[in-house]
Amino acid sequence: METHQWRGRTHTSLSSLITLIAIASPLASAAPSLTDDSKCECYLTNGTQASFFATHRFLDFRNLAKHAGVPPTIAKPNDSGSAPVTSEYFTSKEWTETFWVQSWNNSHQTREDATVLMVNSPNNVYIEANGDRNPSSQTWLTLRTQRLKDFQTASEIESVAPGFQYLSVRMLARTVGSPGAITALFTYRGSDRLADVQESDLEVRTMDPRNTIQYTNQPSYTEDGDEIEHATKNVTLPPGHPDWTHWAVHRLDWTPKETVWYVDGTEVATISFQTPRDPSKVILNAWSDGGEWSGNMTVNEAAYLQIQWLEIVYNATNENPAKKRKRYDGGTAVAMLRGRNGDDDEEEDGSCDVVCSIDETTERGKPVMLWNNGGLRMVGGGLIAWIPSLTVLGMLALSSEWLW
Repeated sequence: METHQWRGRTHTSLSSLITLIAIASPLASAAPSLTDDSKCECYLTNGTQASFFATHRFLDFRNLAKHAGVPPTIAKPNDSGSAPVTSEYFTSKEWTETFWVQSWNNSHQTREDATVLMVNSPNNVYIEANGDRNPSSQTWLTLRTQRLKDFQTASEIESVAPGFQYLSVRMLARTVGSPGAITALFTYRGSDRLADVQESDLEVRTMDPRNTIQYTNQPSYTEDGDEIEHATKNVTLPPGHPDWTHWAVHRLDWTPKETVWYVDGTEVATISFQTPRDPSKVILNAWSDGGEWSGNMTVNEAAYLQIQWLEIVYNATNENPAKKRKRYDGGTAVAMLRGRNGDDDEEEDGSCDVVCSIDETTERGKPVMLWNNGGLRMVGGGLIAWIPSLTVLGMLALSSEWLW
């Protein structure tokens, strides 16, 4: 049985669990088969917090040559903020149903130590031709930030849906460029009070050593500027892992109990302190304001977040209290299964009979079917299995610490 080392302990992988299920039940497939999302009722992730999610979305930026082109930087702040999107891709249904490009600036909400005006511009979000020596794709998505004479031009994309409530998001990405910038992927729920902000961050500071990444459950400081203990981990990547200037799969898993981060499948950080609990957005950005956190970029220098693909499985909620919420939280396993698009009426009993995975697939972006045998039903806060008991034991072992 395949095992992996984690924090000095051995745990069983999801692939090993699938093998266990195949042995235990003739109804289960011995090898997961590629399928499409229309056939999946939920998705089971691997990792420390084996979790169930209702919806899958995949954005592929690797083959968009007809939309490729690097726009010149716009030198005036007002023109930069009001610029149009850089290609028709950003008006496509695929993009507009998932993200929208930001154009706000920090003139009215400047951090106390900021030394420069920062303007987010749609002109800094574009599809770029892959110029690597040995390219693994035709194109990628770029988020750019550059220091100009009078301001810092920056970029940010924000999820259209504000109601993500627990997710696993991954991206094949790298950060390149000059010191003095931040590139980030994070969940976010804002508030007028700093103490009420809910946010799980993956941040690269381009002034830091290239093998370090900052992971945080915000807020990490108080209104008085005092550091909050246990909110942040400044992680040195394990030996053998590429630094953040090289392509790697960065993953953030937000569950009710904790946030867990991975690089190329290896867990690098876990924070259970002040884990976000309420519906949130997903945001990616590249920015600087000249302050202590980002650093002060040299004029005309730039930094870039480059992304080949982005994949997410998630549960979405509607904050309308008239909507029913179905929740099962058994130990460390999480199953908040809702109907597609938040429609609770589709699956009145919260059932999930067709379980898929994006971790065991052989083709990025396409799920595989783990089992389809009426084997999993969430009923009244309990888990009822219609498959052999050994399978249930295997699932519990994966989602708890039985096999850690």
